[in-house]
Amino acid sequence: WSFGGKNGYNHDIGNYKTKNPDDPHKRLGTESYRTYMEKLSLMEPQAFPKEMTELPRAPTADEVQKDPSLAVYTYLRQECLRCHTGSKGRQKRGDYRGIGCSSCHIPYSNEGYYEGGDKSINKKERGHLLVHSMQSSRDAKVKVHDVEYSGIPVETCSTCHNRGKRIGVSYQGLMEKAYDSPYDHEGNAQPLLHTKRYMHMQEDIHFQKGMLCQDCHTSNDMHGDGFLGGANAAAVEVECQDCHGTTKKYPWELPLGYSDEFNTTAATGEGRGTTKTMAEYLKMGSVNEPRDGYLLTARGNPLIHAVKDGDEIMMHLASGKDVKLIPLKKLKETEKLSKEGLLAMDSISSHTENMECYTCHATWAPQCYGCHVKIDYSKGKQNPDYLKASHDHDIHGKTGGMKDMRKYLVDGAVTESRSFMRWEDPPLAQNGEGRISPTIPGCQTTITVIGKDGKALLQNHIYKIPNVEGAGEEGQNAIDMAPLNPHTISKHSRSCESCHSMPKALGHGISGSRTTKDPSKTTITDIMTASGKVLPTIVDEQMPAIANLHSDYSRFLDENGTQLMTVGHHFKLSQPLSKAQRDKLDRRGVCLSCHIDIPEGNLAVSAITHIAEMAEIEIDNKQHSDILNKLLNLGAWIQVLGGLFIGLLIMFIIYRVFLKKEAINPRNEGWK
Repeated sequence: WSFGGKNGYNHDIGNYKTKNPDDPHKRLGTESYRTYMEKLSLMEPQAFPKEMTELPRAPTADEVQKDPSLAVYTYLRQECLRCHTGSKGRQKRGDYRGIGCSSCHIPYSNEGYYEGGDKSINKKERGHLLVHSMQSSRDAKVKVHDVEYSGIPVETCSTCHNRGKRIGVSYQGLMEKAYDSPYDHEGNAQPLLHTKRYMHMQEDIHFQKGMLCQDCHTSNDMHGDGFLGGANAAAVEVECQDCHGTTKKYPWELPLGYSDEFNTTAATGEGRGTTKTMAEYLKMGSVNEPRDGYLLTARGNPLIHAVKDGDEIMMHLASGKDVKLIPLKKLKETEKLSKEGLLAMDSISSHTENMECYTCHATWAPQCYGCHVKIDYSKGKQNPDYLKASHDHDIHGKTGGMKDMRKYLVDGAVTESRSFMRWEDPPLAQNGEGRISPTIPGCQTTITVIGKDGKALLQNHIYKIPNVEGAGEEGQNAIDMAPLNPHTISKHSRSCESCHSMPKALGHGISGSRTTKDPSKTTITDIMTASGKVLPTIVDEQMPAIANLHSDYSRFLDENGTQLMTVGHHFKLSQPLSKAQRDKLDRRGVCLSCHIDIPEGNLAVSAITHIAEMAEIEIDNKQHSDILNKLLNLGAWIQVLGGLFIGLLIMFIIYRVFLKKEAINPRNEGWK
């Protein structure tokens, strides 16, 4: 996408040439699920392709010299595709894993050392499995030394899910940073993990409760349903409300498709209910007693570890732990919700109907602004092609990833960096499901391609794609903001002010981008005159220009509603907030509404202000809130009663002037 959208919005290029089965009944899942997915595939055909062709091969340095945009295939094959499970991937700390099924189902430690009992395996050599065991459901017990566990640890998932949306490491509370602190007892820097260093944030509340990724995500989420999906969200069938419900409805009272609408209005219809049956393939894992029935996902498949038990839910976790979940409706009925929660989720129904739960409850998100990618073809540089290695199978089924990777070297070497990183208050946009969602930089790829002669073929280049997302022939910047679930859920939500009073939430950038200079202009810093004339002749550019970027990377919408970059290019409804949505959200400047008349705005305000000063009344935050609440209610009652009084007065005048005069006209003289 960021190399000029070579394939447009179509998601029909993959690691392998493949196509969907001819029979729609081959799709794994319930009949309701199959019907739902057939309808969704027709709504979003670009994200649910019928067939895929194989990714083009990596170009040679000579080919890139003629067409630098071909470097995208070097980038994909050397970097992005090393996480795809057909390859063993990069052999670095935190990245050790198996291939195919064993990518998830065989335990590897971050250090990559074998700690089992097989004496034929070198225990001092990195890159080996931790022990010879299969990790899977709660029935599959794994023993490491004297500790027994079940389920697939989160760290196994984070082996891959540490790039892009970074949901694996975020779930663990790990936020990437540029610095190497803190130091260990010998003064050594923090060790690299996934070739990065981290700071520790609040973990997702589900992580804190001991929940593994598989406790929410279904078999179809992770293994697929037998049909192609061109984007992550295409395959994910679970929503928060599937287990938690809403304050007005239990999960089983919600219709199928709730919060997965791919529409801008909330799903309606009869309740989805529960089921006591499951497909045979689901019985290969642990099977729980259904009690009052298994809950259903938004798309109609059973959540086989979430069991209805009266008006509560028993979660049978892969770790072997059982957790009782109380749905939101019961929390409301038993008055267990905070007044803030009741207000946000129940009183303001548009929050529940138009927003994702995690829009408020994801209290931070990793925001890597400006993905600077250098692909260097000079001096004969080469690196492994992970996709090529995964396609090389010997007669025993072993792929190239298990062999000498030097066999799969291709021209070019990739280096990645960024402009800056943030975690707080992610901006908002509309996601592909039609709901307002947190949004982070997807791939804001700013590209430098160095040719084989060492000269830049592209320098800090941002491609533009014509006639998409509000742009004409001049093109829209192909640096993307991606709506997502950050997987950083907290019981306590982000503050109202962090959305309603912040330009960043609207898409206008951090501090409205008022504190940053235009990056499309080169910055030279050296000794200069007061008027800005540089004095030396031997100078270097401190910050070379990024030609197509005229504000910082956090700004994807200007105050006039002009879109400045693409927003979520997988699904049709992904976009910045519309004017109507921004008008509802924007409450900046509300303080001025009162304080413009304080302390001397008019006689009444002046009198109250002086009385408060004479009485030495100190107004703290609680008193301030109480005053505003009283003023709101007083103002509302005055307007209602005032309107009622005026209405009655008008009726009285009409009666006196017209009706009573009619009653004593000459024809009925004598009436009184």
